[in-house]
Amino acid sequence: MDFDLSADQEALREGAVALLDDLASPARVRAHTEGGAPFDAELWAAMRDQGWPAVELPEADGGIGLGAVEAAVLVEEMGRCGAPAPFTPTILAIDALARAGESATVDALVAGDRLACVAWDPAAPVPYAPSADLAVVVGADGVYLLDLAERPHREPAMDLTRELGWIDFDPARARRIGDDTERERLVNRGAVFAAADLLGSAGRALDLAVTHARDRVQFGRPIGSFQAVKHRCADMLVDVEGMRSTVYWAAWCLAAGDPDGSVAASTAKIWCSDASKRVMASALQVHGGIGFTWEHDLHFSMKRAHLDQLAFGDAAAHRTRLVALDRKSTRLNSSH
Repeated sequence: MDFDLSADQEALREGAVALLDDLASPARVRAHTEGGAPFDAELWAAMRDQGWPAVELPEADGGIGLGAVEAAVLVEEMGRCGAPAPFTPTILAIDALARAGESATVDALVAGDRLACVAWDPAAPVPYAPSADLAVVVGADGVYLLDLAERPHREPAMDLTRELGWIDFDPARARRIGDDTERERLVNRGAVFAAADLLGSAGRALDLAVTHARDRVQFGRPIGSFQAVKHRCADMLVDVEGMRSTVYWAAWCLAAGDPDGSVAASTAKIWCSDASKRVMASALQVHGGIGFTWEHDLHFSMKRAHLDQLAFGDAAAHRTRLVALDRKSTRLNSSH
């Protein structure tokens, strides 16, 4: 069995890297965070021109006709560079709306005429809510669509690559567009793509740490030659590759409609949330004092990871979810 990405998926990654290296370089991302814009409009337009928002839509509906694995490839690369663009909420909203038959709204999101945010918890701040025209909300009993006639104010946040705002969600003022099954689907997809973003951020932190360990010289030797630093970097690599395995297993389960999709999604979110904390802590240790400074780029990855660790449920919430899924599976098996 071949677990590697296919040639077409690798080509997609290479195209994403080329675009992001140009329009989401470290210098450009830093300039964006200091400028106060909600997102990089030029980057977002370029992503739309390449069809990224429609990556999972069928070709008959004007999409690219790919799946969750290819979407995860794009999200990972965005996490790697900290791209300030609303790609993940857009593809989550498009999938939920397409399944609800909201074709006109889907077309508007693909074209960039409207912007959506996705609230996994109505009581938590929502990425891109201050600029969104509508919100797809994970409610207690399904999925809701809320028009944001009055956009919320932008709130202070650690992650400066994504704006945050609080939405006022009242089910009586929103429209229910999906049942509990659709709610579970949205939670699964959100958890997997948050994990993919964490994978990208952790991979970037690892790269920065390894480069610093190779270039920084103390006592006449690169610090990477010291055993303590070697062990830190090796542990980071193990964590990142473990994250990669769980993310792409979960993405494959989503694409294939595998019965273990919920288990895979929660597993990916648990592992990536916990592993990214270890990777970021080790990257800071390898960098020493410079890693804590605004002038170094490491803090962008750390702050982005902190938000992703909470998005669509933190590790503790997904551990609880796994227990519930296991109990449900046990009851179903015993009934047969």
